[in-house]
Amino acid sequence: MTSTCQRLACAISVALLAACSAPEPPPPPKPAVLVSNVVAKDVELYTEWVGSTVGMIDASIRPKVQGYLLSQEYVDGGEVKSGDLLFRIDPRQFKASLDAALGQLDVEKAILGKAEIDVRRYTPLAERGAVSQQELDNAIQARAAGRANVAAAQADVDQARLNLQWTKIHAPLQGIAGIATVQVGDLVNSLTELTVISQVDPIKVSVAISEVEYLAFSRRRDERVARGEQRDAVLQLILADGTTYPHAGRVTSTGRAVSESTGTIIVQGVFPNPERLLRPGQFAKVRAMTEQRKGALVVPQRAIKQTQGLDQVAVVGDDDKVSLVEVELGPRAGEDWIVEKGVEAGARVIVEGLQKARPGTIVTPKPSPKTPKKADDKSAEAA
Repeated sequence: MTSTCQRLACAISVALLAACSAPEPPPPPKPAVLVSNVVAKDVELYTEWVGSTVGMIDASIRPKVQGYLLSQEYVDGGEVKSGDLLFRIDPRQFKASLDAALGQLDVEKAILGKAEIDVRRYTPLAERGAVSQQELDNAIQARAAGRANVAAAQADVDQARLNLQWTKIHAPLQGIAGIATVQVGDLVNSLTELTVISQVDPIKVSVAISEVEYLAFSRRRDERVARGEQRDAVLQLILADGTTYPHAGRVTSTGRAVSESTGTIIVQGVFPNPERLLRPGQFAKVRAMTEQRKGALVVPQRAIKQTQGLDQVAVVGDDDKVSLVEVELGPRAGEDWIVEKGVEAGARVIVEGLQKARPGTIVTPKPSPKTPKKADDKSAEAA
């Protein structure tokens, strides 16, 4: 019994010694994160507004006379030149009116001719007392009335001729003619809109901006003028599919007043449109540089962590330890945020792996693909 207990004690002692001499498990690996350096650089700040395209001229085509539409002479949606024939209205009644007016003019001219003959004949007879002065005066007044009647008849002829000419409706300007709103055979009059012609090269873009933006925009314009630069701001146009229109535009006009209901003012810009890509009524997102910050500190947008209304960045120190720093953000600049307060240039902020980066954690920082090299950072800071 004693020997058995001794053997058991020996086995326990050997097991305890083996446990004490076993190596400790290795520590968990440090989490890998991607970092980006806070960079100081000159930043151009842009503002975007949503608006719509407007023809440089949008001419509503309406007939001057009433009648039945005989034909449409242009292709719907096609380009027309100034003076091109667009529509024809039945001219028969207007031709008849012109013929009647011409006939009445001939009648009035004949009456005037007789009155002039009477005046020429009565004048010497009245001097000799062969006719009374009253008869001569009547002849003179008849001649004056005849001249007035001829002028009125001539005016009727001119109006009838215009009405006949207006049965042919011509384009008043070069542009793109819309789809006709009437069909051949319709009875049209001066209230009927037949189509619209828009001059689209160049084309206008109309946006509504706030009063605050308008004041900033005006001050920026004054600064450009003081520096001798172009007065009108350069505009970029973002199309509905997200692509950027290849031609830059310029602000050309500002509305008369700020709307009391919306607090906005209308601003119009003009863009070249040689390919006729832009048409009136298109969605237009207009972008313009409204401010330039010198030496602004920027961090990538994905480095910002928002918690309970606070903006924070995870900063990796020289010892690779993470600390959360509260920052005061300025406006966005492309894919970056401008930082007003909280970090200094050169600080490393985490842009990927924020969920692993708790305060006090030791991490393995790796440069983000967009992080410039240190040499570049130094050259940027020197600039």
